[in-house]
Amino acid sequence: MNATLALTRARLLVVTVWAGSLWTIGYVVAPTLFATLDDRVLAGTIVGRLFRVEAWLSVACAIILLILVRAFSSDFGENQRRTCTWLLLAMLACTLLGYFGLQPFMAALREASGPAGVMDSEMKMKFGLLHGVSSAIYLVQSLLGVALVIKAR
Repeated sequence: MNATLALTRARLLVVTVWAGSLWTIGYVVAPTLFATLDDRVLAGTIVGRLFRVEAWLSVACAIILLILVRAFSSDFGENQRRTCTWLLLAMLACTLLGYFGLQPFMAALREASGPAGVMDSEMKMKFGLLHGVSSAIYLVQSLLGVALVIKAR
């Protein structure tokens, strides 16, 4: 197998892992945990840990893809290279804003609410607002992932 083909396959593998993990955790695993577990605080704790892993996976995939797209995509035209770069930077920005930006505030609200959980406290509305913004950012990132899968071929 020649180097160009190997790098193309590596790029597609990283794109697939990134987008697939976003879709699986956000739209299959998290809702299933909340639907299955009676303890919503436990479900939220597990989902939060999964999103932490997803955030770091997103950062790693973005870095790897930046290298693969910018330095090793001889099969791309300049327009395709630029489009893929902007898509993956936008996805990375979603991770940085959603997880590393909003999540610490959500965690602080959960911690301040005590053992009953944030949904049983006066901080419910703040948490709900942050959760809604975070969910919207995640949806945007997921849709950008669809575009990246299409463009990275």
